[in-house]
Amino acid sequence: MFRCGIAYPRCRWIAPLLLLFAIIFDIIAIGATSGWVEDEDAKSHYANMWKHCRGRNDHWDCKSLMKDPWAQAVAALMILGLLILIVAFIMSCVALCPTVNSTLLPLIGILLIIAVILQVIALIIYPVKFNELIFEGHYNYTWAYGFGWGATLLMIGCSVLFCCLPQYEDNMLGLTKTKYLYTSA
Repeated sequence: MFRCGIAYPRCRWIAPLLLLFAIIFDIIAIGATSGWVEDEDAKSHYANMWKHCRGRNDHWDCKSLMKDPWAQAVAALMILGLLILIVAFIMSCVALCPTVNSTLLPLIGILLIIAVILQVIALIIYPVKFNELIFEGHYNYTWAYGFGWGATLLMIGCSVLFCCLPQYEDNMLGLTKTKYLYTSA
């Protein structure tokens, strides 16, 4: 006889783990020195959130993007989103790990939605303003920029999860019978 069930007490550890991955992805995106953007043809120009560099091999001429207001806004929004994400992660560990505190779960979901909004704005402003600043050639967005979007997508999923979890509080506490997806006769 094969039974496949959903064990909610074990599943509640997944949400803080996903938030931890989102934190790691955000740190990689914010701290990446290799660049968010690089030119497609000659590999002679790249830019990250903080600076853009031109040159070849070991001879690079780097200039800070932090003199531009749009770059300051992108950095501020990404860092603020990361800080809110860290607060949400700590709250999720408090709410889910030792015992279930369902009153914190919607608050965590709301914090994640705020962080998502901030980071989506930053991740849209960056390519628009970068293309206005640098208009020659074609540029590719690299893995570091992708990590920023990856963290944002994880936060979207977790915000939905945290908003829906209070409905399953009894299941997480083990007060209900396991629901089987498949039972054989």
